[in-house]
Amino acid sequence: MSSSQAAAKGNQEDYKLKDTKPELGEKWPHGGQRGGSGWIYSERATSTYDMVEQMFYLYVRVVKAKDLPPNPVTSNVDPYVEVKVGNYKGKTRHFEKKTSPEWKQVFAFSKEKIQSSVVEVFVRDKEMVARDDYIGKVEFDMHEVPTRVPPDSPLAPQWYRLENSRGEARSRGEIMLAVWMGTQADEAFPEAWHSDSASVKGEGVYNIRSKVYVNPKLWYLRVNVIEAQDVEPNDKSQPPQVFVKGQVGQQVLKTKLCPTKTPNPMWNEDLVFVAAEPFEEKLVITVENKASPGKDEVVARISLPLNKFEIRLDHRAVHSHWYNLERFGFGVLEGDKRNETKFSSRIHLRVCLEGAYHVLDESTMYISDTRPTARQLWKQPIGILEVGILSAQGLQSMKKNNAKGSTDAYCVAKYGQKWVRTRTITESFNPKWNEQYTWEVYDPCTVITFGVFDNCHLGGGGGGQNQGAKVDSKIGKVRIRLSTLEMDRIYTNSYPLLVLKTSGLKKMGELQLAIRFTCLSMAHIIYLYGHPLLPKMHYLHPFTVNQLDSLRYQAMNIVAVRLGRAEPPLRKEVVEYMLDVDSHIWSMRRSKANFFRIVSLFSGAISMSRWLGEVQQWKNPVTTILVHVLFFILICYPELILPTFFLYMFLIGIWNFRFRPRHPPHMDTKLSWAEAAHPDELDEEFDTFPTSKAQDVIRMRYDRLRSVAGRIQTVVGDIATQGERFHALLSWRDPRATSLFMFFCLIVAVALYVTPFKVVASIAGIFWLRHPRFRSKLPSVPSNFFKRLPSHADGML
Repeated sequence: MSSSQAAAKGNQEDYKLKDTKPELGEKWPHGGQRGGSGWIYSERATSTYDMVEQMFYLYVRVVKAKDLPPNPVTSNVDPYVEVKVGNYKGKTRHFEKKTSPEWKQVFAFSKEKIQSSVVEVFVRDKEMVARDDYIGKVEFDMHEVPTRVPPDSPLAPQWYRLENSRGEARSRGEIMLAVWMGTQADEAFPEAWHSDSASVKGEGVYNIRSKVYVNPKLWYLRVNVIEAQDVEPNDKSQPPQVFVKGQVGQQVLKTKLCPTKTPNPMWNEDLVFVAAEPFEEKLVITVENKASPGKDEVVARISLPLNKFEIRLDHRAVHSHWYNLERFGFGVLEGDKRNETKFSSRIHLRVCLEGAYHVLDESTMYISDTRPTARQLWKQPIGILEVGILSAQGLQSMKKNNAKGSTDAYCVAKYGQKWVRTRTITESFNPKWNEQYTWEVYDPCTVITFGVFDNCHLGGGGGGQNQGAKVDSKIGKVRIRLSTLEMDRIYTNSYPLLVLKTSGLKKMGELQLAIRFTCLSMAHIIYLYGHPLLPKMHYLHPFTVNQLDSLRYQAMNIVAVRLGRAEPPLRKEVVEYMLDVDSHIWSMRRSKANFFRIVSLFSGAISMSRWLGEVQQWKNPVTTILVHVLFFILICYPELILPTFFLYMFLIGIWNFRFRPRHPPHMDTKLSWAEAAHPDELDEEFDTFPTSKAQDVIRMRYDRLRSVAGRIQTVVGDIATQGERFHALLSWRDPRATSLFMFFCLIVAVALYVTPFKVVASIAGIFWLRHPRFRSKLPSVPSNFFKRLPSHADGML
């Protein structure tokens, strides 16, 4: 074996999923699970916090002080508190000229890094020029600190008399403190200052905390533009040829030109926007006239608040309304009679808000939420997803800090409407988070996404040279489909973090996770496999491919803006990376990968044709004779054809049970053609859109090629997905789906054996030729079952 082959083999091993054996915490004695919207209880024994390794922390809660002695020189005091444990120091903010300040701040020191037996709490006076004055201190012996475990109530803070430097009690000055030993399950953990990030100063402290975010409530705003009356252009000598423009925030859509030049035009077109609660924008409808080929003039307009429109929860019709339009351009001068709003024309609209399905996920293969927006249509959860984000190993240096490489890593997880973000561990290539979160699961055929990022918004000493860029760098991403997980089994694996760059594929480290999918109702899960993946409105009023692309892009922008306004913000680059915003852009590498996915699907048919050719050529006489015997049996007893086929499928499923996947699927570098991509192809893939390459003509043609080829790439990928779902029927990638299909095959085999073939054929023919009134617009049970099957798309980079 050559050195290059050995290196390639080593890389393949490095890119694979690895088993880990973390020392997960035992059942911690508290009654609920941290994370999620409130406390969630399952049918298992009382919920546990056992998906992470226990990490012990020394907590110091600084509440307030009173009667602090003033500085004899300035006659006032600017107090702050410094908590010191060994080499670690944490400071509160300071107050100016206040003898009884209130801080209400918590400090957390990792027990494994504590090298001192004393906890010292200093109260100091902030000086602008000289060294800060010492007011007093309180000391605690580490061995005397009590241990507190939830659900015990929080430890009550107490007043302590300040001591001078000689250890004597001062005549004035007291501080209220609480000191205890706890774990990351403590309620104070998320908001505490952490010794792991002691180098972060100022406003950067707010950017290191763990947080839970919730997607804004998204709605479709469907505007059906029907007609208008009495449209008068500025030039009354020419009949108007008008169109309608609708605008919601930054979203602008237009109808087609009315084919006839008339003051009473008709369109009957739908304009669909994305809006988020609380509604901050208005719907602005503008009627414009095509005055000349290069000039459009505004004739009239109206602005409507979104909260006045009705919400459509089902397929029932929405009432239309006539709206009076305001003539555009009148009333320039105050006091002018023309300043009065006058009736000029009116427009006929049918407007409603639709909460049909989650637009962020629907147009991708990584659906994480199948629920409609309207909470009235939600069903009961079918399970609970518990995730322990343990640690990362071997992260690469992402920036320079004090002339040496450093990484300030945090992890983001997204499932359903909830995003979670761990705290940032500064200056560590092997960060340990050990944070546990919980989601309610409404559909097992959904995907949870994890992303690891480098925090570039720490300010002060934690920012490094990349501080000016103000963009959190992506380290890697992991996707896990819940249907590939066995019930109530804890998966502890180390996932390689792979990133494709212009220089090629690079492993940025490994992410260690613990995952458990708990089933609340197996009957409900089986019931879901026969029902549509998305809500009914998706099928009764479907969108075009172009509409879905536009709506998803607008929804991503809205979510990025809303989450960016949180504290700490979840930034736009993070949201885009987690939502695969560039998944539809043309890529030669992705096109090759999808093409070879299709080729691999036909490999089975090619092997079968070769086998039949060998049978025909009598290369194995015994096999050929057996095939002849089977052939004549089926000819003589045609009623055995279908039972034999389904029984054969059942036996294949039993045989494949031994080879079922033991781990959740992960990124496959060979499947993605990430390692074999040519540098020029990668340069094309990471080129900007529109292209930043050479001349204008080349740019136009290049963009057109990428746009068309991107659609072809998506179609090819969809075809490959359908074929892979056929293969998944008996491959045990989704254990529940394979079990259901095998049971169905066995039942059908028995039923077809005892039922005359003519009866079966007659029933099948009558069912297939049934009248349209007996048909439903909703997909059939087999179609719903098939669409829920997994494919190799989960392993695509």
